[in-house]
Amino acid sequence: MIGSGNLATQLSLALKDAGREIVQVYSRTGAHAQELAEQLGCDCTTAIEAIRKDADVYVFSVKDDALSGLIAAVCSARPEALFLHTAGSVAIDIFKGHASRYGVLYPMQTFSKHRRVSFREIPCFVEASGEAELAVVRELARCISEHVVDCDSEKRKKMHLAAVLACNLTNHCYRLAERVLEREQIDFDLFLPLIEETARKVKTMSPKDAQTGPMVRYDQSVMAMQMAMLPDERTREIYRLMAESIHEDYTTKD
Repeated sequence: MIGSGNLATQLSLALKDAGREIVQVYSRTGAHAQELAEQLGCDCTTAIEAIRKDADVYVFSVKDDALSGLIAAVCSARPEALFLHTAGSVAIDIFKGHASRYGVLYPMQTFSKHRRVSFREIPCFVEASGEAELAVVRELARCISEHVVDCDSEKRKKMHLAAVLACNLTNHCYRLAERVLEREQIDFDLFLPLIEETARKVKTMSPKDAQTGPMVRYDQSVMAMQMAMLPDERTREIYRLMAESIHEDYTTKD
């Protein structure tokens, strides 16, 4: 496992639970590598030159901007191995010129290092350099997930964009709400039923049909009052842009 962050941790633990042996963890940060290696019962290193050369599969699960350098440093010394990355927004072609056997295993979920998740329900999108490699990547994904989907790089990039909108930006809206509540010393937990029902609704309704609130009605007096209560211009601009986007969505025919 090349990496020890949120996804690297959860993926390697899921693979271990599925009976796959993780033989080593590499990370630039020694404490992080050691923490994950102890959970996996394996060796760890912070030195690229000390990465083992006898593994069957090398999984790169690091920040996108670190991928190309690590791939160049690791792949050439291990020509027979299969190399995978886990990034949603990075094309499979990043391996070209560095490896002959390679692929992608992208689990579409939000991960935190110390919060275990069940991979069985997580969709895993896979791609590979050839049919033989794809069969291996599919098998590896299927040992942890019941939802394995072939997906090329261009489609995966759009999936990742949609995931950012649906997850990361939504979570930031939770944070903006939390900041409003903190100033009034109101417990954020009181809003969990609202958040949970919002998520449940889109299991049976389209997001468009599930949308409610003053922005759908375009109740300008309510929106003006709420924007005036926001503490800074950046948050007011976020509110304003979201209000316009919601209103336009509900006044434009599909």
